[in-house]
Amino acid sequence: MVQGESGEKQFINMPEYSYIRKGLKERFLNDLTSSEKLFFLKKAQESLLQKGYPASEDLYHYCYFLALKERLRSISSSGGEGFLRVLHVHGMKDMEDVIKLHEERLKENKRSAPDEKGYEFIEYFSKLL
Repeated sequence: MVQGESGEKQFINMPEYSYIRKGLKERFLNDLTSSEKLFFLKKAQESLLQKGYPASEDLYHYCYFLALKERLRSISSSGGEGFLRVLHVHGMKDMEDVIKLHEERLKENKRSAPDEKGYEFIEYFSKLL
């Protein structure tokens, strides 16, 4: 988002992808590994086509945090110190809470047919791979 002349927040000039802020694109590129990006796209496609969720910023965050949860899950804390296990458990709990929040928002706007913008959403992030 950028600041408009009157101080309001506006979306970057991407008319066909107006629901995707520039910062989200940068976060996708910088924060996720290649396999996490593929996981993100798989979950996005599944959410759009099978669950009927709309293409939106909430969908982005839902898939993004699912990918981060997978990252945390891959970190083995079974042999770690007690404090490391506590951090891992609390991190997973926080991650699950955020995922649940975004999933609830998506469910509120769930559609009976796949969102027409869904293919654009997938295509946009696929081009960033």
